[in-house]
Amino acid sequence: MTRRPYGLICPISRACEFLEPRWTIQILAELWNGSTRFNDIRKGLGSISTALLSRRLKEMEARGLIERLEDKASGTIAYFRTEKSIKLEPAMNALAEWAQCNIEAEIALADVDVSTLMWLVRRKIDIAELPQRRAVIRFHFRDDPHRSAPITG
Repeated sequence: MTRRPYGLICPISRACEFLEPRWTIQILAELWNGSTRFNDIRKGLGSISTALLSRRLKEMEARGLIERLEDKASGTIAYFRTEKSIKLEPAMNALAEWAQCNIEAEIALADVDVSTLMWLVRRKIDIAELPQRRAVIRFHFRDDPHRSAPITG
């Protein structure tokens, strides 16, 4: 489906048209947070379908927001932000800060996909700070005594 432009001579409107398709900004944030592989991006986003993620990645590559690189030796594909999308970081930081200050959102455990939450937490752990031996960090969610999630490293 082709989107109709707003038809306004306004930089904000043009930016919205460019970044508007659902999941585009979240995909950029996921790349910003370090995911480069398709399945890692999907895990970080939680509820996006593989078909939609594939379509968005192709659209974003066509717009010059991301670069798709294939490792010929292994056959793996990685996605990276381009200079164009890297320049969005200050705006994304400002948007995140604005949301934290101005949007009241009570997050209930029932509304959170625990496996996605653990994926997000796992990638923020500095493994260099963990002991050299195997370590397990277990999260216990008080709202549901039967739900717990380990992070193993």
